[in-house]
Amino acid sequence: MTEQNTTTAHRVALVTGGSRGIGRASAERLGADGLAVVVNYAGNKAEADAAVATIVAAGGEAFAHQADVADEAAVAALFDAAEETFGGIDVVVHAAGVMSLSPLVDLDLDALDRMYRTNIRGTFVVDQQAARRLRSGGAVVNFSTSVLGLAIPGYTGYAATKGAVEAMTLILARELRGRDITVNAVAPGPTATALFLDGKDEETIARMAAQPPLERLGAPEDIAEVVSFLAGPARWVNGQVLRANGGIV
Repeated sequence: MTEQNTTTAHRVALVTGGSRGIGRASAERLGADGLAVVVNYAGNKAEADAAVATIVAAGGEAFAHQADVADEAAVAALFDAAEETFGGIDVVVHAAGVMSLSPLVDLDLDALDRMYRTNIRGTFVVDQQAARRLRSGGAVVNFSTSVLGLAIPGYTGYAATKGAVEAMTLILARELRGRDITVNAVAPGPTATALFLDGKDEETIARMAAQPPLERLGAPEDIAEVVSFLAGPARWVNGQVLRANGGIV
């Protein structure tokens, strides 16, 4: 569906980074769960529209809206569009993120700044709007990474930004006392998305797939299942980071 002034009796989810990978799988899963979905995208309108089409074809309600998650005015407009179209917002899934891999000694500082802008500032901006606007009974789901616990060389800059995400998640959960809003983060392990697979050779991918006891990479749908749990029935899970990684320790 296109953006229009309609309201829905369903719960409403806003998913950033919803055009690809884990974000798209999460948007489609929440649509299948019966939520109306706002699919945010940074630049790939065709993929966002495809996600919307999938949700609508399955009987759901959805529309796509472009916004740079680090731009506070654009994010405010994104939330405005969700409220104007569906009447309110109950769930925010902040899946947008960027990753540049390099040992600390070699990491280009422009790449670090890009990760900082999207992963840290973007999370702050999106969570700020969520904290201001979510209805009672709502949920915020941020994204960290299992790399924080695994301490894999080459992920220094990326893991540092996700450490900040975890800090924001844990503190915001406490700042929203009395609002009946949960705030949690999902920390995926190696998951077969374009973000993860880009730049890795087959040997590296096979080695990482063999790490968990389940001996495979995660699928975006595996992570979307955790998002669905945190967005819906998990009302007593709050201020937590869930490591969805197949058992890697």
